[in-house]
Amino acid sequence: MNKLTIGQALKGLKEKKFSAVELTQACLKRIKKFEPKINAFITICEKNALENARKTDNARQRGSQQPLLGIPMAVKDNFSTWGIKTTAASNVLENYIPVYDATVVKKLKEAGAIIIGKTNLDAWAHGSSGENSDFEPTKNPWDLSRVPGGSSSGSAAAVAAEMCLAATGSDTGGSVRLPAAFCGVVGLKPTYGRVSRYGVIAMASSLDSIGHLTKDVRDSALILSITSGHDPLDATTPDVPVPDYTKKFNQPINRIRVGIPKEYFIKGLNPKIKEKINEAIKKIEKLGIKVGEISLPHTQYALAAYYIIQPSEVSSNLARYDGIRYGFPRQKFADEAKRRIMLGAYTLSAGYYEAYYLQAMKVRTLIKKDFENAFKKVDLILAPVSPDLPFKLGEKIDDPLQMYLSDVFTVPANLAGLPGLSLPAGMVDNLPVGMQIIGQQFDEARLFQFAFTCEQVINWHQKKPKL
Repeated sequence: MNKLTIGQALKGLKEKKFSAVELTQACLKRIKKFEPKINAFITICEKNALENARKTDNARQRGSQQPLLGIPMAVKDNFSTWGIKTTAASNVLENYIPVYDATVVKKLKEAGAIIIGKTNLDAWAHGSSGENSDFEPTKNPWDLSRVPGGSSSGSAAAVAAEMCLAATGSDTGGSVRLPAAFCGVVGLKPTYGRVSRYGVIAMASSLDSIGHLTKDVRDSALILSITSGHDPLDATTPDVPVPDYTKKFNQPINRIRVGIPKEYFIKGLNPKIKEKINEAIKKIEKLGIKVGEISLPHTQYALAAYYIIQPSEVSSNLARYDGIRYGFPRQKFADEAKRRIMLGAYTLSAGYYEAYYLQAMKVRTLIKKDFENAFKKVDLILAPVSPDLPFKLGEKIDDPLQMYLSDVFTVPANLAGLPGLSLPAGMVDNLPVGMQIIGQQFDEARLFQFAFTCEQVINWHQKKPKL
């Protein structure tokens, strides 16, 4: 049962082929078997999950129609969960238990989802590999000697290893899309502000987007329909209507125009990944979709701008962790958090603000305008997620600049506040390759429509790791 998608599980529950308790037990059994190898979870909520599963079974008998009733999901451990330890994978918060739920967690619970556990991540969501966790790194289910991508490392690994049916994630510069690509699952970063950030431990407030990882596109669309919407507790969530994202799935897509940015197919992109993406593009063209080259000329400056803006906001957000109101003193911050605090404090300091931070913000505006100009010609943009395959554990841990380059194709969407989705596009050397689809602001409906069709013709999402 743990191998099912959300859609398949909901059908089975409705037809009484199995109960929510049995479905949850199947996931817990899988966790117990493979968690020692993978380390996807920081906290496993076995007792609470089974108790809530029994409640959802009773609710279904009473006729409840909640959209996720009885579905076991994992939650990234930077999402506040009432009564459940929330650490952000840092020793600073190793014993912190929130007294409230993040808005996303609240909405998932109200929809009937069962929280099965809290997943591992790079501490404070600082990283691209999952190796910066203070609770040991997560390993890639496809190859236990390799990284699963970060920072939503545990969520991606848990979904890929079929320990849960879906998981939440946060994406500041690729932290949902990169692990989704490395682990061969579907990962969504919505439009900035589409999903409330309230209750999610902040990394960089103008870049953070709250997404999720699933086994297929339909499940991703269903979850976004539930988590989206204006939240009075988050002023960055506009009052924009939330459509039924699954309605357009079976409509023709031959009128959709797709742009291929030449700046994303540059020297440094693994030739085998380029080949896989080109194979996917050829399959898409056979559907009658118009595909053409576009230019996003300021892409080359995106990473530099991001690694000025993001540490600046990190240094501000982490200033609250002083060990007085909750948590432990700052001495417990690990190296990566200290590095980003120092970089951010430097770029915001007197005499350097204009030279670095202000310049980076100007570049951000240019990048946003590049996308605006491109979307006058095309509806969607297709590109690689990562320049390379999942790398070996420890390979880049001592070289932060090499690690930061992992985000080169994902950070532009965050700087521009655009939605992006990582879709499995094939295998290279027995490792997954992800294809990135970038859409226009608040146009996730068209993004899902196109991604769903691509998923059917490429059909790599059903391939699973052999553990």
